[in-house]
Amino acid sequence: LTPLELQKDEAEDTQSEQEETFMSPPVEDPELNINHPYYDVARHGIIQLAGDDNSGRKVITFSCCRMPPSHQLNHTRLLEYLKYTLDQYVENDYTVVYFHYGLKSLNKPSLKWLQTAYKEFDRKYKKNLKALYVVHPTNFIKILWNIFKPLISHKFGKKITYLNYLSDLREHLKYDQLNIPQEVIRHDENLRQKQKGKLPLVVKVPPPRPPLPTQQFGVSLQYIKDKNKGELIPPVMKETVSYLKRKGLQVEGLFRRSASIQTIKDVQKLYNQGKSVNFDDYHDIPAVILKTFLRELPQPLLTFECYDHILGITSVESSLRVTRCKQIVQALPEHNYIVLKYLICFLHMVSQESIYNRMTASSLACVFGLNLIWPSKGTTSLSALVPLNLFTELLIDFYTNIFNSRTVPGEILP
Repeated sequence: LTPLELQKDEAEDTQSEQEETFMSPPVEDPELNINHPYYDVARHGIIQLAGDDNSGRKVITFSCCRMPPSHQLNHTRLLEYLKYTLDQYVENDYTVVYFHYGLKSLNKPSLKWLQTAYKEFDRKYKKNLKALYVVHPTNFIKILWNIFKPLISHKFGKKITYLNYLSDLREHLKYDQLNIPQEVIRHDENLRQKQKGKLPLVVKVPPPRPPLPTQQFGVSLQYIKDKNKGELIPPVMKETVSYLKRKGLQVEGLFRRSASIQTIKDVQKLYNQGKSVNFDDYHDIPAVILKTFLRELPQPLLTFECYDHILGITSVESSLRVTRCKQIVQALPEHNYIVLKYLICFLHMVSQESIYNRMTASSLACVFGLNLIWPSKGTTSLSALVPLNLFTELLIDFYTNIFNSRTVPGEILP
């Protein structure tokens, strides 16, 4: 690939710009405050949080079609905002989905900027990036690959997957959480229509099956309680916490570890079938299973009703935040309160051993915040991360104060 081909690619961009609308208006995020340190960039919705992939890793999306013309966007600020966003995740495994459609000559950053960007993302960003999905790649991507190939390590290159169609994402991610721009969806439909002589793929979705009596994942706390002789703490929580207390408290980064999708599914299947699980047979899985259990509850442990109240924690005066946390927690349904107290008591123990495991209350909050609360509709926005993580950190740091005044019959502590 040569500079001549790069010029050809630019020419194709120019032609397509004349044929279609350049970009959509900024995506309105009701939780985005004008005082956000990167409001000028964040308001465009170029970078968004989009739920989890199939391994429970957080997903960040980058949508080129939402980038305004270069003269309207400070690309240095864009790079700073991208790092600001990733800084909230780099301690844990994460995934990036890059929607290439919409990158035109008018909004395309310079090659020098791209080179600077790659250098800026040092090892701490690259190490826990487990997958980078490039959707709708074009010649420009191939040209870039050749230009940057000398800089890109073989290990990093293996993390990149090119996907020609949106449907290919379903194999890797929770597709419905992605909030894909309409322009990208229309482009994908146009590409499919251009497939000559190929019939559209029809995917048959089987009807939902009723849960097994022994089901642990994807069912409510009440369902698990009813099927387990009234036990308040779900067996999967009790067993993972018990194992981690015995063998994991001093393991460095115990909640930053990941496991293969197949191993997670195997352990879930054993639990759902009511079979015993010997965690000594599964490397690094107990911590992952605990997070997976919380994330797959039909309603978050902190309940949908608490979401807006938790978002308001940053507007409360610092000296009153613990009191506000206590009020929110005390208002939880009794069963949720007991399970939350059990979990936070354990996480408090973990934080007390942070000199060994490197899991402070702050880093535990980054791991568990989004597994304890999420909105009833859509996915958690980037602007909601700060209050959600702050609330979780306060629960862990001030566990004794927050949970000391409500006594509930039958509650169990780890």
